[in-house]
Amino acid sequence: MSKSDPNAPKRLALIASKGTLDWAYPPFILASAAGAMGWEVGIFFTFYGLTLLKPKLDIHVSALGNPAMPMKMPFGPESFQNINWPMPNILMANMPGFENVATGLMKQTFENKGVASVEELRQACVDMDVRMIGCQMTMDVFGFKREEFIKECEIGGAATFLEFASEADVSLFV
Repeated sequence: MSKSDPNAPKRLALIASKGTLDWAYPPFILASAAGAMGWEVGIFFTFYGLTLLKPKLDIHVSALGNPAMPMKMPFGPESFQNINWPMPNILMANMPGFENVATGLMKQTFENKGVASVEELRQACVDMDVRMIGCQMTMDVFGFKREEFIKECEIGGAATFLEFASEADVSLFV
């Protein structure tokens, strides 16, 4: 719908450029919330964010280089769960398996708090007809093929996304 139509729904344009667990949530949360509000939504998945369009998501979180990330335990008494465990970068960088532990703890915390998984949020976006555009240039650079991605996404270049974003009420880079 054209923005010259005063009855046109609001439009949200998002760019998702990162594919880690902590960076996968924002575009899908924002897109599903806007979709639920009746907005038109488009997400452009580029660089490492493109992998969020793969059918099976194997995404992790890395605490390394993310000093603001709290390490809290998703189990035990509430007083234990509320402790903020500071983790020195040297420990995170040199401890084998630390990324898997951090990923497991974060996923368990989300589940304990009733937060939908990334897969569930992505499916909600599919169900609400969120337009998910995989970046053709990124596919070419990294050697991906169309069949490696969910059938509900489309593949396009920057111009495809800019056409959608040109009439957006809200545009975000997450």
